[in-house]
Amino acid sequence: MLLLENVRKSYREPNGEPLPILDIERLEIGAGEQVVLRGRSGCGKTTLLNCIAGLTTVDEGRIEINGHDIVKLPEVSRDRFRARYLGFVFQTFNLLPAFTALENVVLGMTFTGQKTDVSRAKQLLEQIGLGQRLSHKPSALSVGEQQRVAVARALVNQPSLLLADEPTANVDPGHQQQIVDLLRESCQRENVAMLLVTHSPEVSGQFERVEELEDVNRAARVA
Repeated sequence: MLLLENVRKSYREPNGEPLPILDIERLEIGAGEQVVLRGRSGCGKTTLLNCIAGLTTVDEGRIEINGHDIVKLPEVSRDRFRARYLGFVFQTFNLLPAFTALENVVLGMTFTGQKTDVSRAKQLLEQIGLGQRLSHKPSALSVGEQQRVAVARALVNQPSLLLADEPTANVDPGHQQQIVDLLRESCQRENVAMLLVTHSPEVSGQFERVEELEDVNRAARVA
């Protein structure tokens, strides 16, 4: 479902020298598989997620999702591909404050170029316990409820892969388990593969497969 081969990404230091961030020979995730990615701060976890999502371009290599190499796609096609096949849960939620919970989720459908399905958005919000909060704006929702809206938005287009970047980093311990359960149950119900970045041993300990980025990223081992 997801295959990375010989993926390399560098940035330029102030003196002009390249600073290697990613050097991944191979990383593979199967359909419906749930994987945790761990690593120290600054080792390239968020950069890796952004490269997989096509938000950041790589210097070289192959990133294949459902048989499509997104590295070869032009920018416009890559944006549409991301909207259709990928879901992204950011640690800061990235909800639009002027829109209701339902509108935030429906908005996620507009980037695919296909007809929006409001009933699908409502169904997702109801499944995660927000059926009575559809018309509430983010400011009227708790942190945990905002995160639930973000998860629904990420899943609304029935993606093949969900990327979650530290989804429990900005919530208290009481909400942490709720979010982990929500992500795992939602992905299982929707048959969506998940790659979740976390620093939390409590979170990673609940997953069968945990990858240390330093083990798959040669750049991180020498940084």
